[in-house]
Amino acid sequence: MKGISPIAAVDLGGSFHGSLLDMILGAGAMVQFVLLLLLIFSIVSWAIIFMKYRSLRKINRENETFMEAYMKSNKLSDIFPEAKKYKDSTVAEVFRAGYAELVKITKIIREATVSQADESVAPPLEMKGIDNVERAMNRASSAEVTKLESALGFLATTGSASPFIGLFGTVWGIMDTFKGIGARGSATLAVVAPGISEALIATAAGLAAAIPAVIFYNYYLNRVKVMSLEMDNFASELLNIIERYYVKR
Repeated sequence: MKGISPIAAVDLGGSFHGSLLDMILGAGAMVQFVLLLLLIFSIVSWAIIFMKYRSLRKINRENETFMEAYMKSNKLSDIFPEAKKYKDSTVAEVFRAGYAELVKITKIIREATVSQADESVAPPLEMKGIDNVERAMNRASSAEVTKLESALGFLATTGSASPFIGLFGTVWGIMDTFKGIGARGSATLAVVAPGISEALIATAAGLAAAIPAVIFYNYYLNRVKVMSLEMDNFASELLNIIERYYVKR
C-alpha cells in the first residue's frame, strides 16, 4: 500500500481523489513550466490592474478639482499657478502647455509692436499664433494619452496569449499521457484520467490569467478614451477663449 501509484487515486467510477496541488506537482516538467509562466503573467497583470486603478482615480480627482478652479477664475494668468498644483491632472497639463505657448507668442507680439517704428520689420503674428497654441496643446494631450495607455499593452498581450500558452501546456500534457499509455500497453480510465486532468489545469490557468486581463484592458481603454475626449474638449474651449480675447484679427 505504501507504493500506491497515482492510478490508484482513481476509482472505478472515474473520480480523481488528488487535490489541485497534487495534480500540479504531479504534472510533467513542461506543464509545470507553462503554469509558472502563466502565474507570472497573472501576477504582473493584477499588479498593473491595481496600479492603473489608483492612477486613474487620482487623475480623475485632480481633473475635477482643477476644472472647479478653472470655472471660478476669470483670468488665465490666475489659473496657471493653480494648474501647477495638479501634477497628475491631464487637463491641467494641457492648460499649462497652451498657456506657456500663449505667453511666448504674446511676448513676441509685444516685442514686434515696439519695433514697428522700423518699417522693415515684418508685422507681428496674429491668427497664426493660435495655431502654435493648438499644436502645443495637441502635443501635451498626445503625451498624456501615451502615459495613460502605458502598461495596457501587457494586459492585451496577456489576454490574447495566455489561452494559447495554456492550450500548449494541455496539448503537451496529453501527449505525455498517451506516451504513458503506450508504455503501459493499456488505455483504461484509471490510466488516462490523471494525466489528462493534470494537462487540463494548464488550459484553466490560461483562462484564469486571460479573462481578468481582457476585462480590465477594455475597461481602462474606455477610461482613457473618455479622458482623451475631456482633454480635446478643454483644448477647444481654451482655444476659443484665446481667440476671443488674446488674438487680434
